[in-house]
Amino acid sequence: MSKIEKTIARQREKVEEGQYYEAHQQLRVIASRYIKQSKWDDAINVLSSGAGMLLKAGQGGSGADLCIYLVDVYNKAETTPNAESKGRLLTLLRSFPPGEPTRKKFIGEMIRWSAKQGEYPAGDPELHHVAGTLYAEDSEVYDAERHFTLGTKDSPDYFVRMEYEWYTEDDSHTAPLYAARAVFPYLLVGNLRSANKAYLLFTSKLSQAHPELGMQEVSSNSSDLRAYPSLPLLNFLGLLLLAVQRGSTDLFRQLKSHYSVHLKEVSAWDDALTQVGHMYFGIRAPSQSNPLFDMMGSLFMGGGGAGAGSKPKSRRLDSPAPAPGVD
Repeated sequence: MSKIEKTIARQREKVEEGQYYEAHQQLRVIASRYIKQSKWDDAINVLSSGAGMLLKAGQGGSGADLCIYLVDVYNKAETTPNAESKGRLLTLLRSFPPGEPTRKKFIGEMIRWSAKQGEYPAGDPELHHVAGTLYAEDSEVYDAERHFTLGTKDSPDYFVRMEYEWYTEDDSHTAPLYAARAVFPYLLVGNLRSANKAYLLFTSKLSQAHPELGMQEVSSNSSDLRAYPSLPLLNFLGLLLLAVQRGSTDLFRQLKSHYSVHLKEVSAWDDALTQVGHMYFGIRAPSQSNPLFDMMGSLFMGGGGAGAGSKPKSRRLDSPAPAPGVD
């Protein structure tokens, strides 16, 4: 058994004996010693093993402290995001006890490390995706939305599943509000493929569950569209995606004009539509506000406005925001 393995084994005995505080402090001291010697692999081994032991013992605060220390070592060592380095963090993330408040800070540090040391300025998509799924499982909807928006190609499936389950607790006519919560964020990060996928997934679930809505397939030589006579705002979203694909400024203006009466009912969409007009159709935005930047800011600074980071007291969307962090 190597020296590092003996060290970890001794601390494991302490944890098993319930000497959590002593084990936590000794693990920090040992890791610090390795860091001073630039023995990065040893420090990483001690911290990841120790964090895992404490988390599995239900010691969320102490375990999270070592997790965050581990990310700090990743940055000092300039460790890049790869299967091994990410896998180590994700294993620890999944080990957090239910309801542990420090989990959110660890996720934030993890994302910032991957943005600094990796190729994705907004953070590694896989890390975002897993964080999103964990938040969704805990019904922390707003945090899940922000991470799914920056996730992988699989994220729209989870994103829509979460929004649709939320929608089922509301009135049937509110479907466009929940579909928009996935469609707009993807448009605002320039991910048209995921925006389209989210729309199709949501409308497929809606049509299967509510045949009485009378969905109609409208086809042309260049596109297919699902139309809902009783849900004009859902039709607007579908036509908006079509206009973006075609890059048709005239169609975008016509859409906003044609649906102007209905759009007045969802003023929370105004900022997102302004940015869509600017991003995809070159229409100058009248203000400097950018929902995407707001969303990124709330994600990395840990904010997000009232109610962010927890399930709302009421699941009804009386004042729906179309994109996470856009109020």
